[in-house]
Amino acid sequence: MTPQQFLQQKLQSRQYAGSYRKLQVQNNLIDFCSNDYLGFARSLELSEMINAELQNYPTILNGSTGSRLLAGNTIYAEDLEKLIAGFHDAQACLLFNSGYDANLGLLSSLPQRGDTVIHDELAHASIIDGIRLSHAKRHSFLHNNLHNLEQKLKAAHGNCYVVVESVYSMDGDFAPLTAIAQLVKQYNAVLIVDEAHALGVFNKGLVNQLQLQSAVFARIITFGKALGCHGAVVVGSNDLRQYLINFARSFIYTTAAPIHQLASIKMGYHLLAQSQLIIDELQIKIELYKSLMGDVPQSSKSSGAVQTLIIGGNQPTKHLASNLQQAGFDVRPILSPTVAEGTERLRICLHAHNSTEEITQLTNVIKINLHVK
Repeated sequence: MTPQQFLQQKLQSRQYAGSYRKLQVQNNLIDFCSNDYLGFARSLELSEMINAELQNYPTILNGSTGSRLLAGNTIYAEDLEKLIAGFHDAQACLLFNSGYDANLGLLSSLPQRGDTVIHDELAHASIIDGIRLSHAKRHSFLHNNLHNLEQKLKAAHGNCYVVVESVYSMDGDFAPLTAIAQLVKQYNAVLIVDEAHALGVFNKGLVNQLQLQSAVFARIITFGKALGCHGAVVVGSNDLRQYLINFARSFIYTTAAPIHQLASIKMGYHLLAQSQLIIDELQIKIELYKSLMGDVPQSSKSSGAVQTLIIGGNQPTKHLASNLQQAGFDVRPILSPTVAEGTERLRICLHAHNSTEEITQLTNVIKINLHVK
């Protein structure tokens, strides 16, 4: 089989399974798809804040011109890291170009041969890919199952790292962080928490909300969701920051983010600090959706912005998503192999900017399609 034949065969197998992925351009549908939970990505106020901030640096370059260990480091970047670390009540943090890069850099460099990494079975692909690049043994535990986690902790060797998400991106449910932190401490392991879908929705994130800062070894905070821009940080101790500077390949060997991106992050944090009313509005919309969907058995009941509707099967899930899109709602299907076969679902993202009428109309169309009265 030639390389070209291999490509064609793999693509055809995806098409036959109904899981063929295609890029889609932006549309004029009502947004129930994006991770822009607080509306920052579309915020005119944030855009004006970023433009005003950049006016203070009229001689800035268009690009950073190199990695931060060469030409790409700036006082601006280091001051921004101090601002973010302070916001999250931590000693230090280190900027990465994306959440994927942050997880890859942290988890490929921190665990060593002879160590053990235990992650929730539903952990994001970037977490799993990072662990695979390390020489540590990798084990998963049943989703949010403390008994199964404890079994894995008992069998761990070397330094042990437990990795979870505070809010799971495909299910919308929360990790029992307090109980996990206690269990991890009991077995002399350390806890790493990805806060990608908690920042903004829960202000500083669930680790801060639960007062677990001292119990968490490292946090991954990403900016492409509720903060409305791009990039990520790993938050932790001063020693962790210096370690990553020396050993995280996705930090060392990549061109640094330009100041345009850094200014967006900085202004995003400034806006978040004064956006409690928007956060409260999002929670009102979440409770409204849950109330309206209360009699739909396939619907999740998450208190976060990510809601799911388990349909099962790629084709039925795609069909329902298509019907909702034709009705004017941008809802996307999540298909296997992204999620386990049989758990294919619609992933419905709620936003502070979704109106009561839009949410009511969406839930009505869902019920009609599912024949729920």
